[in-house]
Amino acid sequence: MGIDIRHNKDRKVKRTEPKSNDPYLRLLVKLYRFLARRTEAKFNRIILKRLFMSKNNRPPLSVSRLARHMKKAGRDKKLAVVVGTVTDDARIFQLPKLDVCALHITAPARARILKAGGQIITFDQLAQKSPKGQNTVLVQGPRKARKAYRHFGPAPGVPHSHTKPYVHSKGRKFERARGRRKSRGYKN
Repeated sequence: MGIDIRHNKDRKVKRTEPKSNDPYLRLLVKLYRFLARRTEAKFNRIILKRLFMSKNNRPPLSVSRLARHMKKAGRDKKLAVVVGTVTDDARIFQLPKLDVCALHITAPARARILKAGGQIITFDQLAQKSPKGQNTVLVQGPRKARKAYRHFGPAPGVPHSHTKPYVHSKGRKFERARGRRKSRGYKN
């Protein structure tokens, strides 16, 4: 008796082009595919890979978080590169001068960056300005900020699990007995 060889796990799924048919994104892919091939810079390969990514893997980045990243030592006078959207944050009052290159910047964020004396460029301008990614800092938004991630992890109810259960509703009558009270079996 031979063993049955299953080939369903053979293929590693990896994007080689974006799902989107946006012509401007396609042109950027064409440009960075060329740069990734013709330059030895890892920067261009990373940009190309991120241009292929789904929206969930390109989470938005707020100007406050961007400012925090750019405040670190050795990052002044460098250009922040975000393959995704930069959004405004009303909770930060004083925005420092930021030089940003992003796929998309919301109108309020754009206004605030420019008002603070910053500069906003596109990826085709970036390719001309620094084709190998010189004087740039690659930043990205928090991927695990999605609410869906609260439900991932060890099953809710097992010891030391902080995973959020999928509950019909939050209230007195829902998931308040076994595992939640000593008097009803056990309490975690």
